[in-house]
Amino acid sequence: MPLPSVYHSHRPVPARRFADLKIGERYPLPSRTLGDGNFAAFQAVSLDNHPIHYDAEYCQALGHPGVLAHGLQVLCFTAAGAGLFPHEIGDALLGMIEVKAKILKSAYPGDTLYPLLEITDLKAQRTTGLVTMRASVTNQKGETVLDGEHVYLLRL
Repeated sequence: MPLPSVYHSHRPVPARRFADLKIGERYPLPSRTLGDGNFAAFQAVSLDNHPIHYDAEYCQALGHPGVLAHGLQVLCFTAAGAGLFPHEIGDALLGMIEVKAKILKSAYPGDTLYPLLEITDLKAQRTTGLVTMRASVTNQKGETVLDGEHVYLLRL
């Protein structure tokens, strides 16, 4: 079923097709400073109740300055929907088909994280195309906290 016409008239950015995308294009995502709300919300969604994510005394006994953000929580900050990419490609987006990531540094309450997606590969197929994006997150010190990759399937 096609999208309603009102959707197309309310796009936040002009529509682009797979052929319009270029390797090296960057999509910065909103920065976020980690606070108690982030930790509580992720714990509620993930059901992860390990004390390393919510017990400050436990973490300090292990030598950490505070509780650690869950690696999947940091990965969630790279969701393309937080930025312009999925709005640009609109209904050509069929879905995310792959994600991988390496957690390189711990993230703690008070850290500000800066997620970024960058197109690293474009593969046209018969009726679809694959967009590979590097997904990275740096902190306020400029340290890379997460490095990974997303692959999206688009209609040509």
